[in-house]
Amino acid sequence: MMLPSFEPFASLKITVDDPLEVGVTQAGVRRVIPITGGEVVGNGWRGQVLSGGADFQLIVSPRMAELDARYVLETESGDRIYVVNRAIRVAEPEVTRKLMRGEPVDPDLIYFRCTPRFETESESFKWITESLFIGTGVRNPDSVELHFYRVS
Repeated sequence: MMLPSFEPFASLKITVDDPLEVGVTQAGVRRVIPITGGEVVGNGWRGQVLSGGADFQLIVSPRMAELDARYVLETESGDRIYVVNRAIRVAEPEVTRKLMRGEPVDPDLIYFRCTPRFETESESFKWITESLFIGTGVRNPDSVELHFYRVS
């Protein structure tokens, strides 16, 4: 059996606004992080992250957050790609508290992995709807950096 490999697909820098704190729910601490824009650089293509998306976060323990981000990319050629990106972020409780307060944190102290899925009507990007992707992330006070890889 052939082991999978990982092909770089895209790097994103997504800008975000202040969190909307829902509060402590029966599932955990619920937050909504508005996405205000950003940029994406892929293999042979570029684009932008459109405003209007959000990251729906659930802090399930002092160490772990479950993330569910939904947003739209638009390539320079006008193709639009809808992204549903599920992730987990794990760090020591004090690091998690700093992230929630919007403080900078050393990315090496955080396990941030994601599984993006894509929808598009674009013929040139149709192949991404037929592949699996994984990614890594870094949370900054006003942005999120993501690197997506196609599992081949």
